[in-house]
Amino acid sequence: MKTVSFFFAIILTFCIADAQDQHQYLTERPYAVILGIAQDGGYPHAGCERLCCKDAWKSDSLRKMVSSIAIIDPRSGLAWMFDATPDFAKQYNIITKQHGARLAGIFLTHAHIGHYTGLMHLGREVMGAKNIVVYTMPRMKGFLEKNGPWKQLVELKNIKISPIKDKKEILLSRDLIVEPFLVPHRDEFSETVGYNIIGPNESLIYIPDIDKWEKWEHDIRFWVESNSYALLDGTFYYDGEVPNRNMSEIPHPFIIESMNYFEDLLDRNQKKIYFIHLNHTNPAINKNSAASKNIIKNGFNTARQGMKLFF
Repeated sequence: MKTVSFFFAIILTFCIADAQDQHQYLTERPYAVILGIAQDGGYPHAGCERLCCKDAWKSDSLRKMVSSIAIIDPRSGLAWMFDATPDFAKQYNIITKQHGARLAGIFLTHAHIGHYTGLMHLGREVMGAKNIVVYTMPRMKGFLEKNGPWKQLVELKNIKISPIKDKKEILLSRDLIVEPFLVPHRDEFSETVGYNIIGPNESLIYIPDIDKWEKWEHDIRFWVESNSYALLDGTFYYDGEVPNRNMSEIPHPFIIESMNYFEDLLDRNQKKIYFIHLNHTNPAINKNSAASKNIIKNGFNTARQGMKLFF
């Protein structure tokens, strides 16, 4: 009987140790957290009194922040934001308070208002930050350095611009790599950048803005197949969604188009796709809408605030 008890104790010890190792592995894995899913103007949208925004004006629980993600590395306690949005204050608080991380840097995609204007919170009027690293391509770097109020952030050393290049990797930690790449978009003031984030086990591509998949020199389907997660431009659900606007002037791949474009992918690859950067008119911004259900039915996903994607 003592022998049986002895072996049982050994087995139990190994089981507990294995469970502890597994817990430590899960809690130490870096991950991406979705900080916002809306287009530049957020949800509800300024000036919108249509049905798409009516309920969101009345209920805080329905509101959505502007598209941004953060990479959290629990081992180092550091975080990197992708885009500084008009909702920066709330998104920064999520990173520091809910995830217990310190902001180490910000990667910018381009110079449209929903993607960089949150930098203003780093200035002396608000945080008075010290040398927060901001990763930018050359035109974006020049835009920030030559135009107020952004150039004051550089002059006062609230931010420190770190130049990045197309397809040149940046090492964030021993097992976190970021590779920026150019995508075609309305580049009035800067380039438009997507990011490939490579972790110890999984990888992610982030492309919140692009004109059309066919305009890109690369085949997006290959990128989806080569990565674990794909957070892709889902600004509009269908053509004609925005009344009284020529939608060719605001080009994005409609979700309906994208689902057709990706229909030949294997199911396991379609499931990697999460549509993000949703306009206030996009019915998929409501997770209970027919559009959202249709996305799921077709094997795809819509990004939701607070969602975690582990590396």
